[in-house]
Amino acid sequence: MTDDAELPTDDELRERLSDLQYEVTQKGGTERAFTGAYWNTKDPGTYRCIVCDTELFRSDTKYDSGSGWPSFTEPLAGDKVRLVTDSSHGMVRTEVRCGRCDAHLGHVFPDGPGPTGERYCMNSASLQLEPDPSS
Repeated sequence: MTDDAELPTDDELRERLSDLQYEVTQKGGTERAFTGAYWNTKDPGTYRCIVCDTELFRSDTKYDSGSGWPSFTEPLAGDKVRLVTDSSHGMVRTEVRCGRCDAHLGHVFPDGPGPTGERYCMNSASLQLEPDPSS
C-alpha cells in the first residue's frame, strides 16, 4: 500500500487481518506477553504497520526490554507514529498509533535505554517485519 492508496475499509480489515490483529489495531487490544511473533526476534529489517504498510521501526532500535513485547528506542521518524493519552484501565499511559492509518500499535514508556530513554512497547500483532534484502 502506498501513501496515495486509500486505506482499507473495516470490512476489508476484518477479512484480511486475524482476529487478534483486528482486536489490537482497531479496538486497542493487547496481545499476551511472550506470545507475539516478534517479541524475541533479532532478524534485521523494518517493522511496518500491519494495516497500511507504513514503515514504523528499524530492527537496530529494537532491544530486549524483558517485557515480553517487541520494544524499540524510537520510531523511524516522528511523523510515523502518533502519541495519544490513554486513560483506560485505571491508569494514564501514552498510546502509540500509526501516523498514517491510526491503528493502535502499543504504548511508550519513559524507562527505556539511551539515547532516547523511551521504550516503545509494541504489539507483534500490529507489525509486519520486512527483512533487510541483504539478510
